[in-house]
Order: sequence, then C-alpha cells, then structure tokens
Amino acid sequence: MDNKANFLAKSTVKANDLEHKRKLAFNIQKYADTVVKGKQQFANLEAARKKAKNTKWKAIENLDKQLELFEKNFTARGGKVIWAETAQDALDEILKICQAKKAKTVVKMKSMVTEEIHLNDFLQKHGIESTETDLGEYIQQLDGEPPYHIVTPAMHKSKEDVAKLFHEKLGTEPHLTPPELTQIARKNLREKYSVADIGLTGGNFLIADIGAVCASENEGNGRLSTAFAKTQIAIVGIEKVLPSINDLALFWPLLATYGTGQQVTVYNSIFTGPKQAEEQDGPEEMYVILLDNGRTNLIDKKEIRESMYCIRCGSCLNVCPVYKNIGGHAYGTTYSGPIGSVISPHLNGMKNYNHLSFASSLCGSCSASCPVNINIHGMLVENRHIAIKAHHTSFSENMGWNMWKRAMLSRKLMNIAGAGTKEKLVNKLFKHSWGEHRGPLHFPKKTFQQLWKERKN
Repeated sequence: MDNKANFLAKSTVKANDLEHKRKLAFNIQKYADTVVKGKQQFANLEAARKKAKNTKWKAIENLDKQLELFEKNFTARGGKVIWAETAQDALDEILKICQAKKAKTVVKMKSMVTEEIHLNDFLQKHGIESTETDLGEYIQQLDGEPPYHIVTPAMHKSKEDVAKLFHEKLGTEPHLTPPELTQIARKNLREKYSVADIGLTGGNFLIADIGAVCASENEGNGRLSTAFAKTQIAIVGIEKVLPSINDLALFWPLLATYGTGQQVTVYNSIFTGPKQAEEQDGPEEMYVILLDNGRTNLIDKKEIRESMYCIRCGSCLNVCPVYKNIGGHAYGTTYSGPIGSVISPHLNGMKNYNHLSFASSLCGSCSASCPVNINIHGMLVENRHIAIKAHHTSFSENMGWNMWKRAMLSRKLMNIAGAGTKEKLVNKLFKHSWGEHRGPLHFPKKTFQQLWKERKN
C-alpha cells in the first residue's frame, strides 16, 4: 500500500472512531482553554507575533552565517559541533560517539528530531538501550507507538488507557490513578538516569551569539538526562537558530503560551558546552549535531521558506479540523497537522507525500493560530501547485479537473448538459472522493439562466 492509500485508509478508520475523536476533542479543548488565558500576558499580542516573525526571517535569511557563529562560540567553550546532511549521517555520528564511550544505555529527553531520524530503533539494533524520559514519550515507547502530537505525544490516550498499558507492560495494578502512574514512571526513570552513559536531548532553539542550545520542558527530565551522564549529545534542526540570547525573552513565552497555555515553560535550560573547570556538575563532553535532512529544500523554495520559522508549538494541530478528525498517526510522518503537511513533502519527498497538502480545508485557522505568523494555509496551496507542476497527481484526476474547469468557464457547455447529465457526470467523477460517505448530488431541473429568463418574461 502506498503512502496516499495508507493515509486514506487510516483517516477513514479514525474519522469514524467516535471514542478516538472523543478523547482527542477532550484533550485538545483543555489546551485551547489554557491558551486563551496564556495570551493575556502579552500587552500587544499581534506586535509580539510580528516581531517574532521578523526575528526568524533574519535568522533564516542569514542561516549560514548564524550557524557558523553558533559553531564558533560553542566550540570556544569546549563543545564539539557535527554537521549532518542526512538522517543516516546523524545516526552514524551518534553511533560513533556511543561506541567510543562504550555506551550501553542512553536516556533521552523529548525530541521530535530524534523521532524524525528513528534514533531509538537504530540504537536498539546496535545493542544500545535508549529510554524516553518524558512521560508522554515514555508511554508511547511502552506502547510501541510514535508520538501522536508535536507537543503532547500521548494526546490520544485517556488515563484509563495509560493505566491499562502500565498493567500490561509493567505489571502494575490495573486501575491506578494518574498520580500513582506518574510515581511508577518516576521510580523507573530515576534508575535509568543514574546509570546512563549518555544523555541525549533535542533543542528548541540554537543561540548564535553565545553558542548555546536551549531546551524547554515541564517535568525536569531534560535536566536529569544531562546532569548525570558524562557525555551529552544534542541533535537540533538547523532551522532552530536565533540570532541573540535576548530573543529568548520573546520566544520562550510565545512557545509556552501557544504550546500549552503557560506563561513560561517550567524548566528552561541553556547549554553552552561541557562542564567548565569551576563548575560542579554537567557533562564532561558535549556534542551538538546540526541536522539538515531536507531542510535546505525548504530554503531553496521561496514560496515555502517561511515554514522554517516554525518553533514546533503544536498550536496549528490543535485548531485544524482535519487533525481533530483523523489524529496524528494517520499522516504517517513525524510532523503531522498543517505544518507537517507543509514540510513533510519536502523533507521526505514530494512524490510520496504530496497528498498531505491536499488534506486540508484551507480554512486558515492554522495561520491565525501561529505564534510567528506563518502563512501555513497559503503554503499548502503552494505545495499543491508544486505537486501538479511536477506531475505527481494522477492522469484521471488531472483530466477530471480540466473537464470541470472547461465546463465552468463556458456558459454554453453548462447549458447543453441537462440536470440528469450533470448528476451522472459529477456523481461518477467524484464517486470515491465525495460520494463514498455522502448522498449523491442533485442538480435543479432548470438552470439559473432559464429561471432568469422566465422571471423577466
């Protein structure tokens, strides 16, 4: 089954799964309610969004210089920077470090970019245990599933689902409460922190002027992942760069508000390299892997470049009517929802993933909800243009729309076809895309032109 067929099959199942939609709606609404309150901290929210967009514009337009400046400042404090063009390059470099340190265990902070390169599976194949330390990611890892949401990995699960999962995988009592489940996860993870050879993180931002990796989280697992292990590896997408540490005063509150409705995330860490001579804790060695993996494809296309401004808050997913009906796993990609539908075809191949850009109502809610004012729905349209120009759409679909266009532009052709002919044509042409879940379309017996002539007479 190809990616498009798989997407349609999964979407059909999830869109008709009322229990799944109930859980998703309940959890998304909780975030929506808190985001409204979080936005109140901004005296002028629109000015903040515009300033954030301008800052990201500056960073991306000068990306090469910003990344070189980051490398210069980070290495000056003893850190090591590795440039990875592909996912395999990043995996190979991580494996080299693990083998050099004879590492057998890794603790990992929540990181979407490590999901993107399928790091856990790779390490497992090489005999290295990698444990997710974020509670949501830990739940998903136990269940053998990828994250469901950019910010909330287990958003589709209820507390009863998690209790059942812990019972099956960890042998706990079957009906534990959320606090009890959290304590069990905490106990299990504490043991992992203390023996881990390597701590692995992602990064919400790269700060060029001081050479730093910034990581935000709400549970403290990121700090525990980096405090005990002698070696820290941070793998970060090249688009995460910000010019100055002063930009965090704007971006940290924006990320927290639009992601979870908080004024600021509970734990915000700035890593500027390995432990210094006068410092008591921290890793003895720190590596930063700067990952491209298709991101320069986004820069290369001016119409799509704006997608590089994304700070991965997940806000566009929470307001998207498509995401709220089919959920995150139906997309079949690491990044789901509207922003995922924009970037995934360029990261993973337009030929195999262009269908995602067509899976949108183009209502514009995603653009309206973006903290950095990204024109997400506009870029979905651009992706459609790119796919059509590259001949990635089917011959039958192209012919159907060409016929439709020609008929709609010709009053003569519209009048020639009677109601019965139109009904047969349209209901047959859109039999699968429209008629599979809806009743047939019926046209009036008389056209508007005929009715107008009768009215005038």
